Amino acid sequence: MKTALNNSGLRCRAFTLTEMMVAVTILLLVVGGILSAHMWGLRISLFDQRKLVATDWARRTFGQITEQVQECNSVQVGSITNGVFQGLLDGEPQQGSALLIYPTANTNTFIMYFVNGADQTLRCTDTNGTTVILADSVTNGLFTAQDFSGNVLSSSLNNRVINISLGFYQPESYQVDADSYQLNTSVTRRALQ
Repeated sequence: MKTALNNSGLRCRAFTLTEMMVAVTILLLVVGGILSAHMWGLRISLFDQRKLVATDWARRTFGQITEQVQECNSVQVGSITNGVFQGLLDGEPQQGSALLIYPTANTNTFIMYFVNGADQTLRCTDTNGTTVILADSVTNGLFTAQDFSGNVLSSSLNNRVINISLGFYQPESYQVDADSYQLNTSVTRRALQ
């Protein structure tokens, strides 16, 4: 810092060019560090937000399916062919891409969950024909009837366990890589006949 006399004879102080360049460089480094830390925090926030959304969806959807299976009169595993549910027969491995739930003894009232391979969505259809898309980007979906130890059944036993396994992905978004998830749960009816 230099000291100089101005026109009135008073001393005034000023920075030299070198001191100004050092001060501006330090300021730019501090601001750059703050901005990069902020951008890193935003990226982590987006990453966490995607995980939280996936977890919330899984909790709500699997909770809904679990509750309906536990309270239902009967449940059947099968597949969708030309928009029609095709149940599996005894003797066939009880695994497919659709699950048909009868809440009451009336078989005209039902809830059906299925994976639509054409647009990779998990859907729910009810008796009224109302179809709701529960999830998109589903890579695979499998509903399986198992025994108590996890072996796939080949008959429609009354005390079977329904295993639901869904794989889905979240595509790449702003500075967040694509990610895939595998969700798995098992449930059985509460009231066995």
